[in-house]
Amino acid sequence: MRPDDERDYEEYVARALPGLRRVAHLLCGDPHRADDIVQTALTRLYLHWRRARAADDLDRYVRRILVRSFLNERRLSWARVRLTGAPADTPDPPATDPSDVETRTVLRAALERVPPKQRAVLVLRFLCDLPVAEVAAVLGCSEGNVKSQTARGLARLRALLGDRAPTLEEG
Repeated sequence: MRPDDERDYEEYVARALPGLRRVAHLLCGDPHRADDIVQTALTRLYLHWRRARAADDLDRYVRRILVRSFLNERRLSWARVRLTGAPADTPDPPATDPSDVETRTVLRAALERVPPKQRAVLVLRFLCDLPVAEVAAVLGCSEGNVKSQTARGLARLRALLGDRAPTLEEG
């Protein structure tokens, strides 16, 4: 890689890393696995940096790599190993009041029990606030598939959460 490309890559990663770690953590629910997924995604990005820089939307391109890394990682048998603890620098949105922490904890626990593809759709749609078309582009599927996965994922979350479900709307 040329020095200019190397510098651009390093600047992009420095800027995007907190967001990538947050999305990966939301996808897998484990900060250690999230770090592994981000590392895999950034390695792939490095290998294809010139192509990535030429993309219309670099952030979308990288999100797609990240989500694909998560979905591929789920297929590996070692992914079933659970580690405990959390790195001190795992980004988490600040809580504005104590009930937000409880809601987030309950929602994350339920989200971990949603199938991986539905979880990816829900995280991208509601936690990353991406439109249906962009989620479809990231996942490489149709908008109809995103809508049906959203509906199924929300139904699964509602079933898991019962009357503790925060307001989640399709759209």
